[in-house]
Amino acid sequence: MGIQVDVVAGYPNNDEVERVLGLTESVGEPVTVTFMWEGREEAERAVLVPAATLALWEHWAPTAYPTREVGDDKQDETEKPELAHPAEFGAFTLFRRRVGGRTAVARGGVVVAELLDPDEAHWLQEQARNVRQSFMDPKQKAAFEEFLARQASLDD
Repeated sequence: MGIQVDVVAGYPNNDEVERVLGLTESVGEPVTVTFMWEGREEAERAVLVPAATLALWEHWAPTAYPTREVGDDKQDETEKPELAHPAEFGAFTLFRRRVGGRTAVARGGVVVAELLDPDEAHWLQEQARNVRQSFMDPKQKAAFEEFLARQASLDD
C-alpha cells in the first residue's frame, strides 16, 4: 500500500531526526524508522505515521489496537514506563506517551505525526482497509482487490 520508505537514523541528532520527520511530511506516507540511540544496545524500530493518515486509519479501524498484557513484552512487571519528557529536535518536539508507547511529533504546537510500534501501524492499516472495503459495492470491491493484487506484485 502506498510508498514504502525505510530510514535508519544512526545516533540521532537534531539534524538527522528533523530530516526524517521532514521526509515523512513531504511524502505524506508512513516511514519505517530504525533509531540507533547512543548509549543503547538495541535499535528501536518504529513507524512514523503522518497525523492525517493516522486519523484516517483510526476512523476506519473498528476497535483500538489490543493492549499488551503484563509480561508479553521484554518489560519487567516491576519496571515503570519511562518518563514522558519532551525531546527537541530542531523545529520538532517529540512527546513520548507513558501509556500505549506512542510518541507524538509536534511542530509549532501542532501534532504532525506519531511514532507507532510497527505491529500496531500494520494492524491499524489492515483494519482500516478491511472496514473501508466492506462499504464498497461488489463491483467496486472486486476492482479494488484487483488493484491491490497488482500493487503487491509490483512490490515483490
